[in-house]
Amino acid sequence: MRIEQFVMAYEVEQDRLRAMLPEGFISLRPVLRINAEIRDGQDAYLELNTPVSRGDVRGWLNIANWSSKRNGISFARDGKTVTFTAPFLSISYKAVGITGGCPAEKENQGCFFVAEEGYLLQPPDVIISQKEFCDCTFAWNFHEGDARGKSLGKTLPAFATEPVIDYEKQPFSAPEAAAIACRQVLGTYTVKFQREEI
Repeated sequence: MRIEQFVMAYEVEQDRLRAMLPEGFISLRPVLRINAEIRDGQDAYLELNTPVSRGDVRGWLNIANWSSKRNGISFARDGKTVTFTAPFLSISYKAVGITGGCPAEKENQGCFFVAEEGYLLQPPDVIISQKEFCDCTFAWNFHEGDARGKSLGKTLPAFATEPVIDYEKQPFSAPEAAAIACRQVLGTYTVKFQREEI
């Protein structure tokens, strides 16, 4: 399967993430990440993740995912800008012509997805092609006042924070995550690769 992937991460309040994570997962950084894909040039896919550990495994936890086949996700191109649209999200990536190394992540052992019995750990994609940096704007639209943001033209770090506020337990859901304000967009890029189908 040919994949054109667009990735954007943004910083949020980590205590809010802690309040919504399922039992057994620990938040590693105050980050939410939106991955968007165009599959074989025609199908759109979106997912929302956050970095976690579970036991000795460190990776990402999938909060939700959507596809053009199941959820009516669409995408459109306008020059170097690709925009993904859903009833609950609009996100645009504009490639800026600056490339970097392949987007391998240290200590990323995969992504946890909800399965019938617990969680399934999906190994990360093997990507050797270079990434191209992007400018990005996004807005969640589950509710009025949901997170929105715009990249600043650079890649920024996000560090774990000590717990400050002990919020009541919240639902583990995309609408709950989307309601957490974006403090800043941390980085965004696009990359093309071939994914071996399982």
